[in-house]
Amino acid sequence: MESLSPQALVLIGLCFIWSGFVRSGLGFGGSVLSLPLLLIIHNDPVVFLPIISVHLLFFSALIAVQAKWRRWRSSTSEELPPTTVNWAFLKYSIPIMLLPKLLGVAGLIVLPGDVVSLVILLIISGYSISYLLRRPIKSPGGVWDAILLAIGGYVSGISLIAAPLVVPVAASRMPTYQLRDTLLVLWFVLVAIKLIAFVASGIDLQLIHHVWLLPCAWVGHLLGERFHRYSLQAGTATFMSYVGAALLAVSVIGIAEQVMKWQG
Repeated sequence: MESLSPQALVLIGLCFIWSGFVRSGLGFGGSVLSLPLLLIIHNDPVVFLPIISVHLLFFSALIAVQAKWRRWRSSTSEELPPTTVNWAFLKYSIPIMLLPKLLGVAGLIVLPGDVVSLVILLIISGYSISYLLRRPIKSPGGVWDAILLAIGGYVSGISLIAAPLVVPVAASRMPTYQLRDTLLVLWFVLVAIKLIAFVASGIDLQLIHHVWLLPCAWVGHLLGERFHRYSLQAGTATFMSYVGAALLAVSVIGIAEQVMKWQG
């Protein structure tokens, strides 16, 4: 990113504020809702995915520690607050997602950056349409849960945008108050695998850029914490439909730029 203009760096910082807001506000979608914007600014997913991965690890761990601290502080009361992490779902989902995850990471490392960018934008376009129509992906249960998780594992490996595939399965298997923290633990495990693969493959983790991008994500995180408390009491369907429209527009622009680049 050293060759980017100051204006592009400012836009990247704003994207990471947005990413932090979505991640802590909803517990998912930080990558889905920021990657297309980042790829418009600089069309190289391997530059941004290590940064997003480290942010996911940091903030997932932070939220888990905060939840544990709140529970510990309430331990003197007569009744402990319910745990916000559904460990049964994690034991079910991680083994299903592990092998597809590794295959997706291999695809990210081997495939050309332009191809990976196009795949990411096409997937996000599909998500955007479902948000816009307020018809998110749903699982009828049974074997379909495992299928969605397996596909989500592969998509997570190649791009970190598996949330719209995994969330419907998780939401059907736990109460709402457990959803965010459970998903953050799941993302922590999956992202740790991805970072290990990055290090083993010699991919630059862009560590120098964490110095200024982590504070940007922190600002978004604090705003997202407030939104999360609100969203537990109010529906987010309207918010997501607006986001879907904006994401679809950005994804279409990105796909058009990619196609014109290849034709040129």
